Amino acid sequence: MNHFSNEILTKIRNQFAQIDICPVQGKRVFFENAGGALTLKSVVECSQKYAAIPDNQGRDNPGSHELVKKIQNAKDDMRLFMNATEGQFFVGESGTELLFRLIMNACLGTDNNGVVLGSTVEHPATRSACARWSKISGKQHVLVPHDDDKGLVADSEYAKYITKDTKVATILHTSPVTGMGMNIRTIAKSIRNVSPDCFIIVDGIQHAAHGEIDIDSYDIDGYVISPYKMFSRHGYGLAWISDRLTKLPHDMLVDGPNDSWELGTRDTGAYATLSEVVSYFDWLGSHFTDSKDKRDKFVAAGKAIKNHEKNLTDAMILGNGNIPGLSQIDKVNVIGGLDNPAREGLVSIYIDGISSSEVVKKLNDQGIRTHLRKADHYSGNILNPLKQDSCIRVSLCHYNSIEEVSKFLLAIKEICN
Repeated sequence: MNHFSNEILTKIRNQFAQIDICPVQGKRVFFENAGGALTLKSVVECSQKYAAIPDNQGRDNPGSHELVKKIQNAKDDMRLFMNATEGQFFVGESGTELLFRLIMNACLGTDNNGVVLGSTVEHPATRSACARWSKISGKQHVLVPHDDDKGLVADSEYAKYITKDTKVATILHTSPVTGMGMNIRTIAKSIRNVSPDCFIIVDGIQHAAHGEIDIDSYDIDGYVISPYKMFSRHGYGLAWISDRLTKLPHDMLVDGPNDSWELGTRDTGAYATLSEVVSYFDWLGSHFTDSKDKRDKFVAAGKAIKNHEKNLTDAMILGNGNIPGLSQIDKVNVIGGLDNPAREGLVSIYIDGISSSEVVKKLNDQGIRTHLRKADHYSGNILNPLKQDSCIRVSLCHYNSIEEVSKFLLAIKEICN
């Protein structure tokens, strides 16, 4: 089976808190997953449990020992889930904060007079960090232009800008505005072919909820996610860094462990909730493979998620039964094109003659939660070349249903009439 049956989808939806009801708004369809996915019920329960525990880590008592064990278990879970046989995992304030730290140390830890390479499709978390720390470290910040029509950047475009002086490079795994995924393997390979010692850092924040992560196959040095966008909760980010990035000079306590990148005592509950997310992927994958191997189940879950979300976005764009899709509704424009295989569970649109803010409000009045993206410091890099001041972001996840897509399409058709 390569898509969700009604029975499996019901089981999936039962795993998530507030799946179709907002405690403030009431019944609603949640198409704002790119802003923060729904939270697993098990994560809510786990967070409550660990919030009550007073024992600090590193003390000689049974409670403290258990906290340290839980943290290590979570790191082991993430290592298997992301397929990272080397390097280390650690948590920080947020995904953005961690990207800044990784980029800062990569810039400061390499020779001056080099190049820091990124792309115009990237989120400002990486673009801003590179702009700041390239200058401080005496390097040039170069941005590879993305394809405005497709909403992505390809390895062939990166290749035009890579030189032997490229010291640090950043790659966006998936755009939170266009919804398009980049090919990390081929872009990283293009970089390594010319500058083998370049530090490559990936923003995986938007991608994490939409498919498998396979760090060993990427040949990179850093990968960052925001767990609240992968069914956990707010308040922390997670980073993986390679052994070679680990060894660079970085902020740490005097006489502390040289390989420690965590600053201060982190929340054990943050780590524990990551294990809950991994357990969920294990459970989900078991419906799509007979293998007992956890990694096999994670891969199967990722493929199933991708297939189901493609079914949803195809229905949104092409229609469902008698209900016309976005491509068949006058005035609707789909960013990134109608047939784009790089799309990951997200469709951004704008409507001729109707402001995007008005559309978002009208949808919300009908209990359909979407999001307004403006041509500001977050999304201007995507919208300004399209000569649009805003768009409507409709972001789905694997727990969304075809019935919810149909409700959205009927509402858009009514708005456009």
